[in-house]
Amino acid sequence: MTQPSPSPTQPTVAGAEPVLSTGLSGPSNPVPAEVTGATVWFTGLPSAGKSTIAHALADQLRDAGVDVHVLDGDDVRPYLSKGLGFSREDRNTNVTRIGYVARLLSSHGVLTLVPVIAPYAEARAAVRADHAEHGVPFAEIFVSTSLEVTEQRDVKGLYAKARRGEITGMTGIDDPYEEPTSAELVVDTSEVPLKQSVEQTKALVSTLLGRQLP
Repeated sequence: MTQPSPSPTQPTVAGAEPVLSTGLSGPSNPVPAEVTGATVWFTGLPSAGKSTIAHALADQLRDAGVDVHVLDGDDVRPYLSKGLGFSREDRNTNVTRIGYVARLLSSHGVLTLVPVIAPYAEARAAVRADHAEHGVPFAEIFVSTSLEVTEQRDVKGLYAKARRGEITGMTGIDDPYEEPTSAELVVDTSEVPLKQSVEQTKALVSTLLGRQLP
C-alpha cells in the first residue's frame, strides 16, 4: 500500500540511542563551524496535518528569503526507498534514509522540514541521535491529532480502505503508531488553527537556531 503523509524548549538527546542502517553509503560531510540549518521532523498519524503545517511554514519563510526545503514522505519515498515495503524494518529504513538526507541538507545551512509519519520510536530516536552525533540541530514535533479526527478527514481515503479490508498495514488501524514521549512541541490541529500551529513551529525553530526567524 502507499502510506499517506499522520512552550518550545531547547532540544536535548539523552542516553544511548539505537542505530539503524539507512542502507545508503556516502562520504562523511563535516558540519560547518557555524551551523545555520536545522531539521524539524513532524510525526503523527496519517491526515494529522503534518504536511499542511510544514508547507505553510515553508511558504512563509521562502517569501522572507529563508533557505528552506520540505522532505515530504509521499514525495521522497519513491526515490529513496523504491522497492521497500511496509514491514517494520522497511519503514524504519525509509525513515533513517530520509533522516540522513535531512541531516545533510541541514548541515549545509538549509532549514529542513520533514512531515513523515515515522510510526516507530526506534527509528525516530536513531535519526535524532545521528543529528546529535554530527552537531546538527534537530527537533521533533508531534502532531497529536486523534485517530477519530484523522479518520474523519481521511484525505486520501486510505482509512476507509483499511476498514473495508482492502489494504493492510495502515498506521493507526492495523499497524501501531508509537506516540513520542519527549517531542519538543505537541500540536493538535483539531484544536489549534493552522496560523497558530505555524507560529508555534516558527518559535521552536528560532529557539533551535538561536536566532529570530523573519
